[in-house]
Amino acid sequence: MKLISPKFIRSIAPQLDLLNTIGGGVAQPQLRVDQRPKGVILRVAMPTVPADSFRVVLNQQRLTVFGEYRHQPDDQLAAPLFVQTLDLPNNLDLTRIDAVHEGHELQVRIPFVSPTDQQREIDIRHN
Repeated sequence: MKLISPKFIRSIAPQLDLLNTIGGGVAQPQLRVDQRPKGVILRVAMPTVPADSFRVVLNQQRLTVFGEYRHQPDDQLAAPLFVQTLDLPNNLDLTRIDAVHEGHELQVRIPFVSPTDQQREIDIRHN
């Protein structure tokens, strides 16, 4: 005699994941920052998290990468899976940030400011 059907288990599993997350359970992403000649690459690996669950937010010199769980894509309720905030140095060109999800990894690419952008001659106005 089956007390719980497989269909019921499949339908309740996402809610249990959400309750675990809300109750304090968190996912631990693998985060790595690689410095390259042209800039830095922030790599966030979370194999079980789908690409559309990642978010990248830039506020001033602070970059926040987070993942959120939604039972359905249009759900209003979202639970945070992880949050990582980094203070970025001034030598990065924040206007040219690029993010791509490949395989099971989010890559946030931030180029260095070119030396010609850092130094410029200022015109002197004559009154």
